[in-house]
Amino acid sequence: MSTPSVPSPSAWLRGSRRPSWLSDPKVLRTEVLGGLVVALALIPEAISFSIIAGVDPAVGLFASFTMAVTIAVVGGRPAMISAATGAVALVIAPLNREHGFGYLVAAVILAGVFQIVLGAIGVAKLMRFVPRSVMVGFVNSLAILIFMAQVPEMTDVPWPVYPMIAAGLALMVFFPKLTTVVPAPLVSIVILTVITVAAGIAVPTVGDKGDLPSSLPVPGLPDVPFTLDTLTTVAPYAFAMALVGLMESLMTAKLVDDITDTRSSKTRESLGQGVANIVTGFFGGMGGCAMIGQTMINVRVSGARTRLSTFLAGAFLMVLCIVFGPVVSDIPMAALVAVMVMVSVATFDWHSIAPRTLRRMPLGETVVMLVTVACVVATHNLAIGVVVGSVAAMVVFARRVAHLAEVTAVTDPDGGTVVYRVTGELFFASSNDLVGRFSYATDPGRVVIDLSAAHIWDASSVAALDAIETKYAQRGTTVEIVGLNEPSARIHKTLSGELTDGH
Repeated sequence: MSTPSVPSPSAWLRGSRRPSWLSDPKVLRTEVLGGLVVALALIPEAISFSIIAGVDPAVGLFASFTMAVTIAVVGGRPAMISAATGAVALVIAPLNREHGFGYLVAAVILAGVFQIVLGAIGVAKLMRFVPRSVMVGFVNSLAILIFMAQVPEMTDVPWPVYPMIAAGLALMVFFPKLTTVVPAPLVSIVILTVITVAAGIAVPTVGDKGDLPSSLPVPGLPDVPFTLDTLTTVAPYAFAMALVGLMESLMTAKLVDDITDTRSSKTRESLGQGVANIVTGFFGGMGGCAMIGQTMINVRVSGARTRLSTFLAGAFLMVLCIVFGPVVSDIPMAALVAVMVMVSVATFDWHSIAPRTLRRMPLGETVVMLVTVACVVATHNLAIGVVVGSVAAMVVFARRVAHLAEVTAVTDPDGGTVVYRVTGELFFASSNDLVGRFSYATDPGRVVIDLSAAHIWDASSVAALDAIETKYAQRGTTVEIVGLNEPSARIHKTLSGELTDGH
């Protein structure tokens, strides 16, 4: 087994070519404005996730700052946004509640270490086993979750909120028809903020979510005893956070790959997520992973494509909080809700639920997509949905392939030999009923099993063939297995006679 290559830090910093934003003013403008829009959208979300984790709002904002800035340098997927997320907040909230903030910070650092180890051993390669139907379900459930997260901001609120949201959506739909020089979401936020402040309209604002920090985070060690007992306490939470963060980040990276028609290093992304979480932990942040909603704002809505937008999203976040805190606090939540609703609409794969698509798509594919969506929406955990969806896809695939295994019998003219021709893939699902496809009582004294059109994949198939030979042997019938291809012959020779007692 070859050891996966790990890029050196110097290679990470060097890059493979000169950044496009250095030579193209249009790209630079897109990246800067994209980072600004993301930073504005990050503030209320980071504060909300801090509340979920049971920590001060500044903790979530610091995490978003350090995650975005660090991942911009060490991550594998350009333009992807990493920050404090709800999935991570849900995982570490019980640890903070039961043991305190110091243990939460220790768990974040240890989770980063776990992610580096998982990345180095090649766990990112498992992404190729995620089928397309699960990816579609992942995208659709993400869009639903983004919309659902906005519902609380649209209930039990003053009536002006609703026309403001409608106006924000209208601006984002029609403004790009006039010009695309400035991102429509930024225009929408600025116009609605100016109207709200100038007219003195009483609606919920960003400042209502919590106080913004007034200074930069300071590095330090977690306030915990460095003992084995501490390690055993934080390790389960850290490992869960590492897995959830990696899965969400790798799925997001794959989604951005598809949107931009480019490839990215998933191994480097895994390592980068680990480094970002370690840095975030030492700066007292709550940790995080890829933020799918903000990534969609950056990539799909703003059109950003480079690491600069990711770096600036984190940098602008702190500038907005520290320097322009009073102004940012006056931004109406309705403006940000409109942006996120537009993101959810743009993210949803409407083609996947079109009647024409559903008629042509195999039923199993549609079921897998719906199972993924249902699990994610029910648990609010994208990682659980992806795992359950992938398992469902494997079951559907196994059932489909199992039915392709066929057995046909041809008796020689002299009546002394019968040849059974087996076609298809032999594995645990298809080989379970293989034993019942032979006529043991009526067959002549010699049986030939022709496997030239079949392939043996596992021990279950070898055990089934052994059982067939045993049943014939009990009746004095000679069995000959022929036509095995090289891999099938190898596994049959290795396991035949070794899987049951009495051989």
